[in-house]
Amino acid sequence: MNVAIVGSGSWGTALALLLARNGHAVTLLGRDADELSDLRATRQNHRYLPGFELPQNVAFGAVGEAVSGADFWIVAVPAIAVRECVALIPDPEPFLVLASKGLEPDSAKLLSSVAQEEKPEALVGAISGPNLAVEIAKGIPTAALAACTDEAAANRVCAAMQSPTFRAYYSSDVTGVELAGALKNVLAIGAGMSDGLGYGDNTKGALLARGLGEMVRLGVAMGARAETFFGIAGVGDLFATANSRLSRNYRVGVGLGQGKGLDEILLELGQVAEGVGTAKCVSVLSENYKVELPIMSLIHAVIEGKLSARDGVAKLMEREPKREALPSV
Repeated sequence: MNVAIVGSGSWGTALALLLARNGHAVTLLGRDADELSDLRATRQNHRYLPGFELPQNVAFGAVGEAVSGADFWIVAVPAIAVRECVALIPDPEPFLVLASKGLEPDSAKLLSSVAQEEKPEALVGAISGPNLAVEIAKGIPTAALAACTDEAAANRVCAAMQSPTFRAYYSSDVTGVELAGALKNVLAIGAGMSDGLGYGDNTKGALLARGLGEMVRLGVAMGARAETFFGIAGVGDLFATANSRLSRNYRVGVGLGQGKGLDEILLELGQVAEGVGTAKCVSVLSENYKVELPIMSLIHAVIEGKLSARDGVAKLMEREPKREALPSV
């Protein structure tokens, strides 16, 4: 196949490696002229994914350039840049696969809605799962879920990505896949906070179990299917992101738990941690859809500096006892 990838960060580069190793023609499109020059000269992404040489069937270009005959376009830029980058795609009727994991910061909109606004004639899907970029580049086995209302199109994406180290599944629940990929980043910050405070696995297990319930409640209220959150894109991605030091969102949480300021943490990180912006969006969605989200709301309060991580945990523990209500599948 012929695949265009918009975004030459760690995730976009890892996807380029995966697809190129499968024998597809890949065009990796970036926004930074100096980085593109280095990619062309060295065939390595020294800033975001050093140590992995991109095969010769990967070409490079600037975001906005035409890619003749692209079977589908993968969008792998930070959520804040999705609208701008999709608008620059020259194809008026592209098949867009959103690999960005977040919500539009200013509007709290799903990225599929953002993409559809910019390209009304596009077919829009999404892909998510336990997909840490470095591990994919290393060829460590994992899986992902591709979703599109046209399941045949989603299956074509799966066929392109399927390899001995990458198992692809398909679904029609685009909203569920998007929300699972976005909301787990907020909970990963919470998991990191728990570890940064020095709490144990009991604490983190309880936090993630209750947090998963919040993901499902909000997702169902927004039209997603509950079962999506209990699969690869939900529990699978949540487990990986909330437990790995490769996860930017987890590392943000660890820093907050250790009492560091958000600005200091993000400076050390040097990359976008989508959970920070998503936490703010979740507060908006909680109010709009009348869904109570105590864990994610407190994580947002800690991110905003309104209370310490330790005080946030204390507030959760002091809530009145109640019957455990589990979402039905």
